[in-house]
Amino acid sequence: MAKQDSTDTPKKRKTGSTLVWGLLVLIMLGLGGFGVTNFGGGITSIGRVGDREIDVNEYSRALRQQVDQMSQQFGMRLTLEQARAFGLDQQVLRGLVSKAALDNETARIGISAGDATLAAEIQKMDAFKGTSGAFDRETYRFALERNNLTEAKFEEGMRADIARSVLQGAIVGGFTAPAAYTDTLAAWQGETRSFSVLPLSEADLAAPLAAPTDAELQAVYDAQIATFTRPEAKRITYAALHPETLAPTMPVDDAAVKAAYDARIAEFMVPERRLVERLVYPTEDEAKAAKARLDAGEATFEQLVGERKLALTDIDLGDVSRDDLGAAADAVFALTEPGVAGPVATDFGPALFRMNAVMAAQETTFDQAKDDLKAELQLVAARTAVSDEFEQINDILASGADLEDAAKEAGMELATLDYSAETPSEGITAFQGFRTAADALQEGDFPEAVELDDGTIVALRLDETVPPTPIPFADAKAQVTEAWKKDALAKALAARAAEIRTAVQGGASLGSFGIVSASRNMTRDGTLEGLPPDVLKAAFGMKSGDMQVLALDGFVGLVRLDEVTPATTTGEDAAALHDSIAIRARRDIAEDAFTLFSDALGLEAGIELDQTAINAINAQMQ
Repeated sequence: MAKQDSTDTPKKRKTGSTLVWGLLVLIMLGLGGFGVTNFGGGITSIGRVGDREIDVNEYSRALRQQVDQMSQQFGMRLTLEQARAFGLDQQVLRGLVSKAALDNETARIGISAGDATLAAEIQKMDAFKGTSGAFDRETYRFALERNNLTEAKFEEGMRADIARSVLQGAIVGGFTAPAAYTDTLAAWQGETRSFSVLPLSEADLAAPLAAPTDAELQAVYDAQIATFTRPEAKRITYAALHPETLAPTMPVDDAAVKAAYDARIAEFMVPERRLVERLVYPTEDEAKAAKARLDAGEATFEQLVGERKLALTDIDLGDVSRDDLGAAADAVFALTEPGVAGPVATDFGPALFRMNAVMAAQETTFDQAKDDLKAELQLVAARTAVSDEFEQINDILASGADLEDAAKEAGMELATLDYSAETPSEGITAFQGFRTAADALQEGDFPEAVELDDGTIVALRLDETVPPTPIPFADAKAQVTEAWKKDALAKALAARAAEIRTAVQGGASLGSFGIVSASRNMTRDGTLEGLPPDVLKAAFGMKSGDMQVLALDGFVGLVRLDEVTPATTTGEDAAALHDSIAIRARRDIAEDAFTLFSDALGLEAGIELDQTAINAINAQMQ
C-alpha cells in the first residue's frame, strides 16, 4: 500500500501514519483498487536510493492522490499536465526519494518493528474493526483485498513505516528554540501602536478640480493606451431559437388558462393576514395579571417578554391568516389596529397575542390574471416546442448546411458579436452555457446546437479572431476622463495632505481639518474598519510622533503615530504568544534538520531515477 506524498515533516510523522492513512482514505472513499494498476512493459520501479527501489505503482498512486487533492482544492478536475505546472510531480518524487532514503538507512543500521508493535498498530485502526468495535480479522482481510494488497505486503509496509518513524523521532527530538530568537519575535509581535488617521476627499480641496482640456485627455489616452484597448476577441456568428420569441404564437385555450388559475387559487386569493406575536403563560391567572399590568401601563409588552426569559424572536409567529390562529383567530382579527388581545386558551397554554400590522386581503380575479397566465402557459409550450427542435437543428447542421441556411430553415435569429472573457454578461452572453461554448470554440469547428438555461437553442461559429484593438478616443472619452480625474484628484489630495502636515507640525490641531479616526493599541495583525490594510502597515513602519502622507489606490490621507506600546512580558496572553512562537520555531528547526538529514542520506546512498519510466507513467495518466 503506497503512502501519500510527504516531505516527512515532524508534525505529520506518527507511527504507521502515512501508510495507514493512505489506506484509510481509499477504504472510506470506497475507491477499491484505485491507482493500483500494474504498469507493464517490464517497468517495476522508477529508480532507487541505495538498495531501496521506488516502486512504479507507489509513484502512480501517490501522484494520483495528490492530483485528486489539488482538484478538490480548486473545485475542478485538474489534468496531470495542469498539476505538473504547479510542480506536483516533483513534490511527489521528492517525497518518495526521501522515504526511500529513510528506508535504506533503517535497513542499514538495523531498525525494525517487532511483531507485538506491528500487531498493536494494526489492531488500533478503525478500518479493521468489526461491528463489536474490536479488531476483526475478516474485516482486515477484506479491506486489504479491496486494495489489491496481501497481508504480507501490507505488514511489510507497516514495519517500514514504523521503522522510519523511530529514525525520524531520533532526528527531530530534543530541538529547542533559542531564547534570544523567541524573545525578539515576541517583542516584535506583541508590540501595539496607537495612531490617528485623517482621510481626505475631494471636498477637502480648497477649490474643485478644473475641467480637463482635450490635450490633457489625449495625453492620458496615449499614456494608458493599454487600458483603452479592447482585448483579443472571437468574432462569432450565432443562430438562436428563443422560447420568448416563439411564445406569442403558441395556441393556448381558455380552459387551460382557467385550470391554471384554479390550481393556483391560493396565489390569487390571499386572505387578510396579521403580523402576530404570541406570549404563552403557565396559567390563566398569570396571563390575566400580565394583561392587567399592560393595560394599566405598568409594563410594556417587551418587558413582559423579558420576564418570561424570552426574546421577541422566540414569540414571533410572522404573518398569519385566520385559519392559522385557531381559537385565537376571533380575538386577534377583532383588532383593527396594532394592540394586544387575550388571554386566549391555546394548545400551549393561555397566551397574549400582540398584533403589529394588518395585511389586507389581496384578490386577483380570473379576468385580471388571465393574460399573465396565458403568457406563462405560452412560454412553457414554447420551451417544449423549442426543445423538440433540438435534434432537427443538429441534423440540419450535420448535413453540411451553413449557419445562415440553418437559421433560415429553422426560423432562428442570426447575429454576430465580438466575444472575450471581458464581454459584459447581458443578452445572450448572460447565459453561462453560451459563454462556455464560446470559450471552447476553435477555428474550423462545425456549429453544434447548445441548449441554454432558459430553453434557448443556440449554435455558434467562429468567423475570425479579432486582435487587440485600441478603442477610438471619441468612444473612450468618458473612461479617459475618469482616469484623468482619478490621477488628478490623487495628486491634489496628496498636495493638500502635505499642506495640512506642515500646519499641524506648526501647532495646528489635526482635528481642525476634518474627522480624525483614532485607533488605539492596534496589533500588527489587526484590522481597520473602513481603511485600507496598508494604513496599519504604514503605522508600524513609523516612529512615535511621526506624521506621514499616505497615498494609496482609492485613499489619500494623513497618518500620525501617537504612541508605541512595548509588548507585555507578563500574564497569560504574553505567555501564550511566547509559547506559540517557541513551538513554531522548534517545529521549523526540526523540519529543516530532518530535510537536511534525509537529503544527506540520499546523497550518501546514491540516488538513481529512471526518467524514461517516469515519463511513461505520466503519459499513461494523462
